[in-house]
Amino acid sequence: MKPLPKILLTLTAVAITSLFCARPAQAYTVTLEQVGSDVVANGSGAINLMGLHFLGTVETEIFIQAMVGAIFTGQLADTDFYRGFTGPTNFGSGGRFFANASSGDDVGIQNFPGAKFLLVPQGYVSNAALSDSMTFNNATFHSLGVTPGTYEWTWGTGLPNQNFTLIISQAGAGVPDGGSTVSLLGFALLGLAALRRKLSC
Repeated sequence: MKPLPKILLTLTAVAITSLFCARPAQAYTVTLEQVGSDVVANGSGAINLMGLHFLGTVETEIFIQAMVGAIFTGQLADTDFYRGFTGPTNFGSGGRFFANASSGDDVGIQNFPGAKFLLVPQGYVSNAALSDSMTFNNATFHSLGVTPGTYEWTWGTGLPNQNFTLIISQAGAGVPDGGSTVSLLGFALLGLAALRRKLSC
């Protein structure tokens, strides 16, 4: 059997590596989980502001209020607020609860008639990475009045990152990959095996 040329091995390695590295920016998602005796929210991703309408700059509290579809994560700071999205008007029946600890970018959404707005850090540029968290000490989903599930607010014409997603799940549930990465890796390895057989002929 002839050894594979060096250039072919290099190209194959680059192709397999790209399956893990060349991922487009993910839309902003907040995951709310029960972690021990606390409830923790972690947000990350990016937001595309195209299709939203700028309203002004404001400073908000860091809190959750399920009955009006409101969740605001990150460190308290001045934020730009926008309107023009659609989505669920609540994710439970809970009232307003302020976070005991928080960090990162101040990002949030509220979808209540007469008070609908999405908040991002002041001067935020579309599709820039966002990351934040907040913790409610000695809390549960029941005490916060939130209902497990996936809630999504959308706007614009369907471009990437024109959505804000809240996932209320049990700790460790995570978001499934759907097997796409494993499948692509499998196809790459099958192609490499077929090429080796062809070169050995």
